[in-house]
Amino acid sequence: MEEVRVRFPPSPTGYLHIGGARTALFNWLFARRHHGKLILRIEDTDEERSTRESIDGIIDGLQWLGLDWDEGPYFQTEYSADHIEAANRLLDSGHAYACFCTKEELERKREEAVRANRRESGYDGTCRHLNAEDTREKQAQGLPFVIRFKVPERQGTLFYDDEVLGRIERAYTEIEDFVIVRSNGKPLYLLCNVVDDIRDRISHIIRGQDHMTNTTRQVLLYEALGVKLPVFAHMPLTLDLQKRKISKRSHGEVVSVQFYRDQGFLPWAVCNFLCLLGWNPGTDQEIFSREELIETFSLSRMSRVNSVFNYKPGDPKFFTDPKLIAINEHYLRTMDLDELGELVRRELEVEDLWDPAYAGGRRAWYLATLDMIRDRFHTLKDFTTIGRAYFADTYAVDPKPLAKNLLKYPDLKTWLPQLAERFSSLEEFDAAKTESVCRQLADELQIKPGVLINAMRTVLTGQLAGPSIFDIITTLGRDRVTTRLRHIDHLFEAT
Repeated sequence: MEEVRVRFPPSPTGYLHIGGARTALFNWLFARRHHGKLILRIEDTDEERSTRESIDGIIDGLQWLGLDWDEGPYFQTEYSADHIEAANRLLDSGHAYACFCTKEELERKREEAVRANRRESGYDGTCRHLNAEDTREKQAQGLPFVIRFKVPERQGTLFYDDEVLGRIERAYTEIEDFVIVRSNGKPLYLLCNVVDDIRDRISHIIRGQDHMTNTTRQVLLYEALGVKLPVFAHMPLTLDLQKRKISKRSHGEVVSVQFYRDQGFLPWAVCNFLCLLGWNPGTDQEIFSREELIETFSLSRMSRVNSVFNYKPGDPKFFTDPKLIAINEHYLRTMDLDELGELVRRELEVEDLWDPAYAGGRRAWYLATLDMIRDRFHTLKDFTTIGRAYFADTYAVDPKPLAKNLLKYPDLKTWLPQLAERFSSLEEFDAAKTESVCRQLADELQIKPGVLINAMRTVLTGQLAGPSIFDIITTLGRDRVTTRLRHIDHLFEAT
């Protein structure tokens, strides 16, 4: 195989979309699998919508995901001379022509075609056969014109072999002469994209199926410029549950890479999830390390049908696709503790909860605590929200367990302080001893031990569920536990 050279060419008109991130991921995987190169090209020719903020957001998003590139970033606007030169070559070779038809004329002709029920409602080729003299005369008059590509007048079909979809064919008669340069002299995406891919020696173009309408016309451009076609691979689209393409306009921030970074997702967990949208390893395996995915990835396993992003707006439990949450949970549960410690440290620092002792004398306690609580957490943010009680003495108490486990039993206002006194007198403050004391007090009060146990969980952590309460007690330590059990009046007064 010739050197594999692929590209990711985002348009900087907004944040890095997860659909764009998936395209970047597949190109990255293909390049790494074949020891090739990934080129980052910023297609910034839409001057009105392209922003420096968007460019920075795209680059930051790729870096956060760990998708490095080998060349670039190149900026399309820096190569405008190449695009103009290619358009002039097409004019000189007779593959393109100046079209002086106005927008009003074109619209009138389309309306007439629709009224007459004619199938051909595209451009009718009015200027296609203008001779050189007529063209020069119109230009001398200062008439504005676009440059159109002259689609060959052939019978049969134009075709190319797609690595995902197989052979793609389209009748020449179905392709109208299309514009490649606007009347203001600026080349369109169709031409710029081809010229840039030729210059960057792109061997494989891996992109979404929504680009297929462009591909047929771009094949014609490659042929007219006398360049060998790259290999095309059109990925399935990603749709929501209503079969709509996921988009910034329809779905908002939940389809941005920034959202997942800010919500505390792990970068590779997001990549792992994205690769499963439209690609199948051929086995039941869903969790892949970077090395495994590079070794396993192939275009032949790409699905031909659209994938589904299982997002239900307004669902507080599944604020994004449940599979993504589950994959992130897996990585939180299984990743190296020291690595997790550094990631959680950043979250604690942001919330002003970091204690320098966690990197020194209390390092063992810090890592052991993370190991104890991480099994029930979804994202890194949970360590500073659901898990805040382990790192601070001010934390929210969930209303559900507050009502169920505390307010339901008013006598807990005296029972829990009694328990605190007994904990204070213990010579050894460990799980076995604290459990024994708790159950003994429950017997004396003639109540179920669960009343005290569930109340302690609510008071000590603010949560309904979690690790063993007696593991929690020994982790928090005698002073924190007894102080919290003694000072509970405010929880009853809040109601």
